[in-house]
Amino acid sequence: MAKLTKQRSRKAGLPPGTLIHIGEKKATEVRIRVVDYDETHFQEVETKVLEECFSFKAKPSVTWINIDGIHEIDVLEKLGDCYGIHRLVLEDILNTDHRPKMEDYGDYIYTVLKMISFDEETESIAVEQISLILGSNFVISFQEREGAVFDQLRERIRKGNGRIRKMGADYLAYSLLDAIVDHYFIVLERLGEKIEFLEEEIVTQPGRDTLQILHHLKGEMLSFRKSVWPLREAIVRLERGGYSLIQESTQIYLRDVYDHTIQVIDTIETFREMLSGMLDIYLSSISNKTNEVMKVLTVIATIFMPLTFLAGVYGMNFKFMPELEKQWGYPAVLLIMLGVCIFMFVYFKRKKWL
Repeated sequence: MAKLTKQRSRKAGLPPGTLIHIGEKKATEVRIRVVDYDETHFQEVETKVLEECFSFKAKPSVTWINIDGIHEIDVLEKLGDCYGIHRLVLEDILNTDHRPKMEDYGDYIYTVLKMISFDEETESIAVEQISLILGSNFVISFQEREGAVFDQLRERIRKGNGRIRKMGADYLAYSLLDAIVDHYFIVLERLGEKIEFLEEEIVTQPGRDTLQILHHLKGEMLSFRKSVWPLREAIVRLERGGYSLIQESTQIYLRDVYDHTIQVIDTIETFREMLSGMLDIYLSSISNKTNEVMKVLTVIATIFMPLTFLAGVYGMNFKFMPELEKQWGYPAVLLIMLGVCIFMFVYFKRKKWL
């Protein structure tokens, strides 16, 4: 967070629309992929030269331009000049710390949302900003790094499965939103497994490592909530805004995305409440564990109290003590001590203190 704040300070005093990349550089080079299609034809191109994408602008078919890696400002400037994208939008694309939102610029609709994935190596979530620009016959998506979330959508377009080849650019934008939101459920499933395992560990074997994992998960869920909660408002605006770029037939599908978003938010809140409750369970488990230890120590100390008394009495160095001259005095005292131990042990057992 401190590193990101330091990067944001570079923009202090600069005029609006100044293009500076703010965030971590997650791709070594920019990858540009273009998919152009309609009901009868399909064309897919991958290029490193942005100018090759400009020829698709005049085509009546639907064009999807996906850019992996947003750190090269020249690429964004050229694309913005070709498609008439406002510099404030380009500035927002370069700033990877934006909350999810939707803005209408007349000729196009700009949407920001977060892609969330689960890193199996670090067992934590990774948050990436996705920017979508919906035009009359094109969709431009910007990703911080290359990912596989949209691969199934590309395969559907290639094979012509479903209705996507028959629909317009607004349906493509919906499909991208739907793919991202559906991926949230996969991440929630992995987090749910970790929470379930942690819950069992807290009850059976609570420890310092358990507490660290618990606090880590609470931070993960807070980051997840921050990334998803504002998306609900953005999708509501898309679904109910009555924009000319979004057909009425597509609004039905946007309602489905909204429902999925609500389910994700409800699940996040449930997990957060579970983690908060697990912290109380952890403290109770530690307290119970401490009480068990103290109970055992107290029982041991109680058993040794009469033994210590007997040893203290016969440890006094008085000359005239009648039992000191007895031949069986020492074994008798040991037997008395043993009897006291057995009696107290049986007594504690019957009281269920042991």
